[in-house]
Amino acid sequence: MRIAQLAPLAESVPPKLYGGTERVIAWLVDELVELGHDVTLFASGDSRTKGKLHAVWPRALRLGRKGVDPNAACALLIEVIAERAREFDVIHSHVDWLPLPVLSRTGVPFLTTMHGRLDLPGLSNVIGAFPEAPFVSISDNQRRPLPEANWIATIAHGLPQELFRPSYEPGSYLAFLGRLTAEKGPEDAIRIARAVGMPLRIAAKIPRAEATYFKKRLEPEIDGENVMLVGEVDEVRKQPFLAGAAALLFPIDWPEPFGLVMIEAMACGTPVIAYRSGSVPEVVEDGVTGFIVDGEEQAIEAVKEAVRLERRTVRTRFEERFVASRMTREYESCYHELVARGRS
Repeated sequence: MRIAQLAPLAESVPPKLYGGTERVIAWLVDELVELGHDVTLFASGDSRTKGKLHAVWPRALRLGRKGVDPNAACALLIEVIAERAREFDVIHSHVDWLPLPVLSRTGVPFLTTMHGRLDLPGLSNVIGAFPEAPFVSISDNQRRPLPEANWIATIAHGLPQELFRPSYEPGSYLAFLGRLTAEKGPEDAIRIARAVGMPLRIAAKIPRAEATYFKKRLEPEIDGENVMLVGEVDEVRKQPFLAGAAALLFPIDWPEPFGLVMIEAMACGTPVIAYRSGSVPEVVEDGVTGFIVDGEEQAIEAVKEAVRLERRTVRTRFEERFVASRMTREYESCYHELVARGRS
């Protein structure tokens, strides 16, 4: 099957540092190629893939030259796929709703995976304008703001089974991995770690828009010993960071669509302690791969219990539920169904 994959241009595929969506796209493309499909990835020129790369923009926008208008780059992406659409059996978009006007008019089967939150003003109006456009959600909870969309599947993320080596030894600290924004819960993580008397290591990027929040609310709490900021971590450094933790703290305060870091931790054998929000109940098996809690008090108690969980079981459940090969087979099934519909 000839498959086009449209990636966001903010990060390379895979990303150099932060970027969950781009990691998932990279794994999906590589797995599809391994299955024998002819895959073309439309992405930034610094991307790496087993498929064919069509470089829409020379470098990923976030780490590239400053002052580039992202709308200009996205317009070019849409124009390129409009020109080449007929070369493919199916087009898979990961750039939300922006290409819908063009994709709906090419006559080529397509689907869109929504990777972000969907409770945004105006999004229902856009989705309503394309009632037949097929969408894939990454959790059932993600769909809740837009039940009227044409959802054809929920496909949970998966990562390569051998990407992270598990550790079955008890960890010596608590880990926090994500963006340093209030909705991700870093302040809660600091308080939880202090309450249980364990060091907290924070691996995260500081978004430009959150610089003030970091300076006022987080920096005064980071002492380099009990609370340590290690910065953004790439794939190589992420494995020992997660594997060495007693548990991953995921105290989110927003409707998380999936939460890739949760399955990354599980791949390392590390249990997850997460607030009951968004996709968390679909990802974490309470009492098996971690604990689902309602607030700081329960999280503090869960840390004490998490160290007793069997880390081999955490890794086994990851292998059974969240590997890239499973994710790819589910997408492949969607492609075949859409192509069959188009022929009929």
